[in-house]
Amino acid sequence: MVRSIEIPDDVSDRLEERVTGSEFDSVEEYITFVLREVTKEHPEIEDSATIHRSGGDKSRARENLKSLGYLE
Repeated sequence: MVRSIEIPDDVSDRLEERVTGSEFDSVEEYITFVLREVTKEHPEIEDSATIHRSGGDKSRARENLKSLGYLE
């Protein structure tokens, strides 16, 4: 099953820039890779559900994504 999602134009533009010259053939391939990595079990990183249940905030989630290399 394949589902479609909408993303803001500015995010789409940044993703296009990241994909250009990378090992990924398309933005869709890159997004699929990132989402698979984010949803894997990483014992050293709290997942978003844990952060939400524990009262964590967006900054903690951002730091987790930065530590995984998804954000600069």
